[in-house]
Amino acid sequence: MARNLVRFLVLLYWISICQAATILQPISDSHRYAALEIFRPSNGAFGSLEETYEALRTFDILGIQEKPDISAATCKSVSEVLGSSAVLKDLFHALRVNDVLKCEIKEEIYESITSRLKSVLNEARSLLDFYYSIGSLLLLKEQSSGVDLSINDADGVFHSIKALSQSDGRWRYSSDNSESSIYAAGLALEALAGVVSIASSDIDQNMIGTVKNDIVKLFDSIEKYDNGALYFEEKVVDANEHHAPLATTSSVVRGLTTFTAVTSGSLNLPGNSIFGLAKFFLGIGIPGDAKDFFNQIYSLACLETNRVSIPLILSLPATVLSLTKEDQLKVRVNTVLGSVAPQLTVKIVRAFLSASKRTSIIKGQELKFDPQTGLHVLDVLPNAYDVGNYVFVFEIVLHDSEQKDTYATGGQIQVPIYITGVVKIEKAEIAVLDSDLGSTETKKRLDLVGESVVSLSANHLQKLRLSFQLATPQGNGFKPHQAFLKLRHESGVEHIFVVEGSGKKFEKILDFLGLVEKFFYLSGRYEIQLTVGDAIMENSFIRAIGHVDLDLPEAPEKAPRPPLRPVDPYTRYGPKAEITHIFRAPEKRPAKELSLAFLGLIFLPSLGFLIGLFRLGVNLKNFPTSTLPATFAILFHLSIGAVILLYTFFWLKLDLFTTLKALGILGVFLVFVGHRTLSHLASTSAKLKSA
Repeated sequence: MARNLVRFLVLLYWISICQAATILQPISDSHRYAALEIFRPSNGAFGSLEETYEALRTFDILGIQEKPDISAATCKSVSEVLGSSAVLKDLFHALRVNDVLKCEIKEEIYESITSRLKSVLNEARSLLDFYYSIGSLLLLKEQSSGVDLSINDADGVFHSIKALSQSDGRWRYSSDNSESSIYAAGLALEALAGVVSIASSDIDQNMIGTVKNDIVKLFDSIEKYDNGALYFEEKVVDANEHHAPLATTSSVVRGLTTFTAVTSGSLNLPGNSIFGLAKFFLGIGIPGDAKDFFNQIYSLACLETNRVSIPLILSLPATVLSLTKEDQLKVRVNTVLGSVAPQLTVKIVRAFLSASKRTSIIKGQELKFDPQTGLHVLDVLPNAYDVGNYVFVFEIVLHDSEQKDTYATGGQIQVPIYITGVVKIEKAEIAVLDSDLGSTETKKRLDLVGESVVSLSANHLQKLRLSFQLATPQGNGFKPHQAFLKLRHESGVEHIFVVEGSGKKFEKILDFLGLVEKFFYLSGRYEIQLTVGDAIMENSFIRAIGHVDLDLPEAPEKAPRPPLRPVDPYTRYGPKAEITHIFRAPEKRPAKELSLAFLGLIFLPSLGFLIGLFRLGVNLKNFPTSTLPATFAILFHLSIGAVILLYTFFWLKLDLFTTLKALGILGVFLVFVGHRTLSHLASTSAKLKSA
């Protein structure tokens, strides 16, 4: 049990290192594999056209070639929606899917849709009506060249959408709804960008400038995590309009990048806002929900090509380096989707031990770029480096100064790096001391690297001392995360002690006189085990170093008893012994010949009955010939046969109550048809006698 506890503590510490060392990673093949699992069609199609577009757009962004073929079924659904009077939302998603699949749609359908959308746009009063109608017109612009998509009163439409904005940068869904929303702000920015794109004349630049100010105000409400990731959180009271932070932030990013793509001029966003948004989306990892996965990938694709600033992501293939293996420090810089970054230099601003921030081991070190691998490499760690937990501060320097406004580097980036190595174990010994004089009675050297064991004996008036030294590859003292001494009695009772240290030396003294109660006065053989471990110690170990035969006094009457031995789960929950059943010996039965003879005797009365019928001259001359009397006669005989069959089933399987219920129903029917049959025969006989 103690061994499992120690292993659990080591594992827990490694997990804490991995969590602390988690840094941003751009989109990789892991996302591509996950996309094929998350977006999986059923019967050749996805659930809805909205889900279909999200899947196809995700595959397109990630560059997945081996995607499922859903063109036939999906194009059929697209044609049905476009050719009908579907709601605006379905029409919008159908056009988005068609933009990807390029289905064959007749030009007359496009003309009909355009006419309808312009009519809706002229009468639109809600933000969603503006969003779906303008978005659909913008999609038609890409899919059809034979229709007139221009908006005559573009300024009026732009002003109608702008009228739904609030002073804090949020938007309302309609003029009748006083509640404002950050998610709606993203939809409004997309709609405004669509108006600018399809307007027949230029939009008033003052109005565009006002919208840009609204965007800046919207970023005043942005939330921030401790790692610098930025996100928007919806604070709508109405539950129907509430969206999670991922969906809300995605909506703002789509609206922001779409609007800035169709307008000129700069947008003065605070600090590293775009880089902070990229950190938020990349920090999510791989979402398990299809909607969240699409929002993450689509938002990162928008940030990849936005006009404000393109984030550059610094990542490390490994944050654990081994001095023993002479690992190199490697750094990679890409865009959020993993594309190649422009020419740049990665510089180590400084590096220091996490426990001593004031002392820098490296300052101003530039990494060497390897064009074949695309990595920035520090060939050899400086001699001053020792095992430990370090913090490296990196900085990305662009070669072209004009690109500083195009790319966002995130400033100085701190990354925890763990340097491991082999710790020297020296001067290990174990001794039995005299309790009164403190003199050494028995002392033996320990080989903690090898497999040698020692054998000791002691009584309750003596002490056990264990000591050893730990030193790093540079000769400095090393304090491991775990150092335990365990004594296990032959009865299974275990005792664990922490080995304390100072500098290089570690020592533990067990005074058996003060431990007799803790040891439950159990004399006998105790196995000795030493555990020394740390995440940065490559030669961590759990080793049996020997045993001690301990002679303790007899336990007093009221002394504590040792705990019960734990029950082995295998004996408790494992397979039980096979149970052999002994049945009662069968009763003696008569011979087979006698049973058959008795069966023949049972059938003799039946045979006699048949012979009697033939001797009496039984015939069917009086059987009714008319239709109705003949029917009753047939049913009468069938009912008698049914009663006999019921008796047979009673003998074979039915119980008494079931048989009586069935017999009651059959009896009533039998009496009825029998009465009608016999009445007919009596009537016929009376007529013959009178004649």
